[in-house]
Amino acid sequence: MPASPTHVVIVGGGPGGYEAGLVAAQLGAEVTLVDSDGVGGSAVLTDCVPSKTLIATAELMTDVAGARELAVSLGESADSTGPVTVDLARVNARVKQLARDQSDDIGRRLEKEGVRVLRGRGRLDGPDGVLVTTADGEERLAADAVLLATGAAPRTTPEARPDGERILTWEQVYDLTELPEHLIVVGSGVTGAEFASAYLALGVEVTLVSSRDRVLPGEDADAAAVLEEVLTRRGMHVLGRSRMAAVARDGDTVTVTLTDGRTVQGSHCILAVGSVPNTAGLGLDSAGIDTDDGGFVVVDRVSRTSARGVYAAGDCTGVLMLASVAAMQGRIAMWHFLGDAVSPLDLKKVSSNVFTAPEIATVGWSQQAVDRGEIQANQVTLPLAGNARAKMQGVRDGFVKLFCRPATGIVVGGVVVAPRASELIHPVSIAVAQSMTADQLAQAFTVYPSISGSVAEAARRLHRV
Repeated sequence: MPASPTHVVIVGGGPGGYEAGLVAAQLGAEVTLVDSDGVGGSAVLTDCVPSKTLIATAELMTDVAGARELAVSLGESADSTGPVTVDLARVNARVKQLARDQSDDIGRRLEKEGVRVLRGRGRLDGPDGVLVTTADGEERLAADAVLLATGAAPRTTPEARPDGERILTWEQVYDLTELPEHLIVVGSGVTGAEFASAYLALGVEVTLVSSRDRVLPGEDADAAAVLEEVLTRRGMHVLGRSRMAAVARDGDTVTVTLTDGRTVQGSHCILAVGSVPNTAGLGLDSAGIDTDDGGFVVVDRVSRTSARGVYAAGDCTGVLMLASVAAMQGRIAMWHFLGDAVSPLDLKKVSSNVFTAPEIATVGWSQQAVDRGEIQANQVTLPLAGNARAKMQGVRDGFVKLFCRPATGIVVGGVVVAPRASELIHPVSIAVAQSMTADQLAQAFTVYPSISGSVAEAARRLHRV
């Protein structure tokens, strides 16, 4: 008599959830994915896909701003209608349509692979079941394994409540139909820096309120310094060591009050002050699942929670809030539970990118870790100003930085600051993931001229350092 199929229930349809569903189905499990807001989650519908679509328009505007240096004149002829402008209503319509299209694509893939998608809100009913509230009532799903992938939401405070019109979270900006006259961005982490950079490129006056002494306090200090210099050169007002106390609206004016009593006035404000996990009402106590002080679900490196048979992936774990990490956590969870080959999550092999102008991409061990003595490493930093392709494209700002172990020359980390750094970091990511030496990285052919040639050149400079 054939064995009954293994039942896997996934709560949350973001990257951690839908990628886990695809893996589980591939390995022969019967999979139900419970989703309340749309397949793809916030990554597809309100965060990564929308923000990077908006940034794609901003990137084009950045290129346009540098056109004169490349001997191109725009909007300056006698019969010209004026300078290049942005229609924000059309931009945001495109943003939302692309997000819906991507969600639909994922939904079709899940359906093709046999994953049942159940629209509703799920909560644990012990470690072996999920109660789902749907439009038709309540249904209990028995499960051999449960994966929680419920994500996180923008953090707000009683002193700074979004109204969805002029005081906004990063999920609410896509309803704007006109460019703000003066945008205040509160928070200089990745999200704040990306929106500040994007709207600056779109022609908006931007003030960035940073509680730290520099933008991107969690990123490579040299990279952050380059970005801040570029942003201020382009006209952004950066208020360092300035902590927000309150945000208030009076008609068309938004006032941000700082803890030292100063005020900043603008037409709109984006709050980018962190995230909180979507774990309330999830029934964690009923299954005996541990959370940390921030409410994030505690998991190990194969995505297990403290309850047997219950896994968690993505932003609700707070491990590293990237869509790529969420997806890998979800895959690892299913590989582990269903007995496939699996390697525990290794954060030292995760590549990440800040989609500012220029972009900042990183992988592996950081400068901060080297400076603290957590790892011994040789390093080299190669400015892009000497790269032939960069000169052709009018690129002056940025660099390639590589780290390698002193005795073996194995590449253990890198930073790229450049246009499209998200693409340029890939050879460094491969070197880190495969424990390649700097010599091996250097000896791979690159195209001449190319900005990626600076990666190979930096590796060559690490020979016998």
